[in-house]
Amino acid sequence: MVSSSTMQQPPICHPTTTARWWSKDSIAIVTGANKGIGYALVKRFAELGLTVVLTSRDQSRGLKAVDSLKVLGLDRNVYFCQLDISDQASIRSFVSWFRSRFDAFDILVNNAAVCFNAMNSNSMDHAETVVKTNYYGSKLLTEAILPLSRPSNSAASITRILNISSRLGTLDKLKNTKIKAILEDKERLSEDRIDMVVGVFLQDVKDGSWERQGWPEIWTDYSVSKLALNAYSCVLARRYEGVVSVNCFCPGFTQTAMTDGQGKHSADDAAEMAATLALLPVSRLTTGKFYAGSTTRGMHSKL
Repeated sequence: MVSSSTMQQPPICHPTTTARWWSKDSIAIVTGANKGIGYALVKRFAELGLTVVLTSRDQSRGLKAVDSLKVLGLDRNVYFCQLDISDQASIRSFVSWFRSRFDAFDILVNNAAVCFNAMNSNSMDHAETVVKTNYYGSKLLTEAILPLSRPSNSAASITRILNISSRLGTLDKLKNTKIKAILEDKERLSEDRIDMVVGVFLQDVKDGSWERQGWPEIWTDYSVSKLALNAYSCVLARRYEGVVSVNCFCPGFTQTAMTDGQGKHSADDAAEMAATLALLPVSRLTTGKFYAGSTTRGMHSKL
């Protein structure tokens, strides 16, 4: 049974020191994986012996990423498929492709995301695209691929979903008390309520009132998209408790294209932490948690 206890947990174990429940027949899907954390995570999963599906919105970049893994000798169990999570037709095509090649998946890492702001800017010019990709795209892919999750006929076969998120999307960044109250009410939280919150935000952007409505102050559109993803993860965790483990992970300030190469640690460091969470033994497996990662302090749950 997946545990959702909030009791203090001992330190999370490194995947190479835990009981190995996976094999080359275990299938991990990583979205947005032609570079950055996604690529590093595909590499780490391949090193640990899983079969990995690398997806990328841009086909040429995705194939180039696979070629670079070939140089490292890690391409034997890596497959590529083009996937744009903001396009429902692309999601349908991906699910059809996956179904034709695999019986089921064991791990889904929703890593694909966009942000159009530089480090010190906060434009809302692409707010709709950011929300459509980071929240709705991840949600639509998850719902489309879930029927192909591994049947839970043993403790080790519990499907794991890890949503790469951000501290920018935590509730303490939200100053709008009415919206905050809706998202804090875990008993009544639903997809409809989350979609309503997202709709209010996009309307505030459209009419130019977003700055005075108490939305997160840094990378506002990106933060709201992750706020919605975090809330959706809680809904999904409750719906599939005992069958699917659903957690969020903020890798921290990581050196990627999104941060203009700035950060406190590398994409490989972030991938190591993400792999640890995705590969937890069933005795340590949680659901409905938001984990924050640090290479110096380790990982801890904020829920």
